[in-house]
Amino acid sequence: MGIMSVQQDQPSALPTVSAIVVCFNEEQNIGACLDSLRWCDEIVVVDSFSTDRTVEICRAYTERVVQRNWAGYRDQKAFAHSLATKDWVFLVDSDERVSPDLRDEIKQSLLSYKSAVAGFAVPRLVFYLGRWWWRGGWYPDYDVRLFRRDRATWGGTDPHEKILVNGKVRRLRHPLFHFSYRDIEDHIQRINRFTSISSGELFHEQKRWRLTDALLRPAFRFFRSYILNRGFLEGFAGFYVALTAAVYVFLKYAKLWELEAKGKDDGDRKRS
Repeated sequence: MGIMSVQQDQPSALPTVSAIVVCFNEEQNIGACLDSLRWCDEIVVVDSFSTDRTVEICRAYTERVVQRNWAGYRDQKAFAHSLATKDWVFLVDSDERVSPDLRDEIKQSLLSYKSAVAGFAVPRLVFYLGRWWWRGGWYPDYDVRLFRRDRATWGGTDPHEKILVNGKVRRLRHPLFHFSYRDIEDHIQRINRFTSISSGELFHEQKRWRLTDALLRPAFRFFRSYILNRGFLEGFAGFYVALTAAVYVFLKYAKLWELEAKGKDDGDRKRS
């Protein structure tokens, strides 16, 4: 009876977690990111042949550092997923950090829901321009980041990949901290890069450019960020974020227009 009583009082085993991170030249962020993941049972890093100290820093936290040529956001993260060996997979970007509150909530949720849930959506909280962005449209930005290793596939289009979970998904309460941009220059460079990727995806999917998209969608994006999501309460910073959100949408469709024009020109040259 005594032995049985001791066994019954033992807590249930916590499901194991693999953290996966993809990165390239992130020496300024990767250390803090991986340090916030020490509690995980495994950390898998897929690096795209960084030229700075990223790999050196990663190897101080985990032996599982794999280098692979960049294959796009979706395919690179899907590859990292394929390397994970634990029960659950936790996707964290190199410019994100897991707070102690989120860590504790994850552990408790894995114990509480067990087989009843196949994934968890995590809110993300951006730190930029010297403040946390609770307003302006960037929060809560729920995204499935924690999922059962064998019950998830990858969808979406670059740079907005999506984890598709076979089963129920619950939302967590505590946010994942996102240090998305170093400064305005970094922000603008990323807008330029991501809009090129997005417009290319639209073009390959044979989505047609329309003037109404280029005119109305940016205007609504500004209105949503600045007015509906109360970005105006952040002063000029809120105006700047709303404006750059609108510029992002405008550039995506402007670049789609350019790709269509180049495609027509190439077609005309081939026929002549």
